Amino acid sequence: MLEEKKNRDGFGSKLGVIAAAAGSAIGLGNIYRFPCELGENGGAAFLLVYLAVVLILGVPVMLSELVLGRNSQSNAVGAFKKLAPKTAWPIVGYMGVLCGFLILAFYSTVSGWTLEYIMKSVTNDFAGKDLKTIEQGFSDFHNMGWRNVMWQGVFLLLTAFVVYKGVQKGIEKYTKILMPMLLIILIVLGVRSATLPGAADGLRFLFNPDFSKLTGEVVISALGQGFFSLSMGMGVLITYGSYVNKNDRLASTALSVTLADTFVAILAGIVIFPAAFSFGIKPSAGMGLVFNTLPMIFDSMAGGYVICIVFFVLLAIAALTSTISLLEVIVAYISEEFHISREKATVIGALATFALGIFASLSLVQDTPFMLGGKTLFDSLDFVSSTILLPLGGLLIVIFVGWKFGKKSFLDELTNEGTIKSPLRNVIFFIVKYLAPLAIMVIFVSGFMS
Repeated sequence: MLEEKKNRDGFGSKLGVIAAAAGSAIGLGNIYRFPCELGENGGAAFLLVYLAVVLILGVPVMLSELVLGRNSQSNAVGAFKKLAPKTAWPIVGYMGVLCGFLILAFYSTVSGWTLEYIMKSVTNDFAGKDLKTIEQGFSDFHNMGWRNVMWQGVFLLLTAFVVYKGVQKGIEKYTKILMPMLLIILIVLGVRSATLPGAADGLRFLFNPDFSKLTGEVVISALGQGFFSLSMGMGVLITYGSYVNKNDRLASTALSVTLADTFVAILAGIVIFPAAFSFGIKPSAGMGLVFNTLPMIFDSMAGGYVICIVFFVLLAIAALTSTISLLEVIVAYISEEFHISREKATVIGALATFALGIFASLSLVQDTPFMLGGKTLFDSLDFVSSTILLPLGGLLIVIFVGWKFGKKSFLDELTNEGTIKSPLRNVIFFIVKYLAPLAIMVIFVSGFMS
């Protein structure tokens, strides 16, 4: 056991931890889903509620997972086996691994679309086309099932390459490169968008709150977006937490990741809202906005050819930092629980994900036979993971930390055995034990009622 711990890979720096964890949290959802949610729920009013949610509830819940990972020095399943042996609690870890597997199977499909659209941008495929023509092109692409599968395979290959290299030489090394690139691209696109005619209306919508639109439904939407955008409940943070050095401050790490995730989401809003308002487009079209409307907008502006390429490169980077973390959950579990090398575990995990992902991609083809419960397999995987496994996993994790792992163990890990001052430690544990379970239950129930 001692030899196993000694040889276990881990992050080499605090910056590496933050880059990897932030990369996991920052994905395609930050670029299109957050602006879409904000656009549908009162603009800046939603933003203020979201900020309150991630700071008051998101950080403590994130800390719960990081604490479990670092304390156990194990994968999502192994953590519960070590901390609650001979109990049913390891089921929570299995749920996390399953959730990560299902999400990666359909998320890699969407990630592959970014590569297709980089190619379309480079070949200037959007030039002179109206919105209807571009939308038809998106639909035609979906119906080319094996082209979807091809790009999904390429994206999973890129993901597996990074994970194959290990934690420090793979995940940490490449996220420390990819995350600054993502930030720089967002800032450049944001500046360009903010200088468009009529951009001030978009910025006003983003930053000037309309509290008359602040309803209970808006608060629940902010709760859901806040929890799920931080990669909680899918085993990622437990796995990454197990690679964190015992001397690192977990509280400041969680806060840094949360702020980075929120900052990127706001930057995405600065990119999208001014451009949408400038061209009279409603910024609440979700994927349609990203893959249909924005290419048309870019084609209409000066320098749009380059901007369009850069934008889809940005999407690909955001997707890659997330797929890396999802595959790592699977690889860490396979490697440690079945005692095989990381390299073999990466090949097994990537191939298994690709096998399921093929059917998810082909289920988007018109008249597809790949249906489950009246939904396409793609939508079914999304529903099971996002509506059931994610909130249920998050709920069980905070219950475990608050009621089983206990206050003393939690605070000892949080304060590095009392060597770090943490004036809010009792407040944090109170939130984990009482408030977070209630908030997640609200999200869980509302997911079925919507």
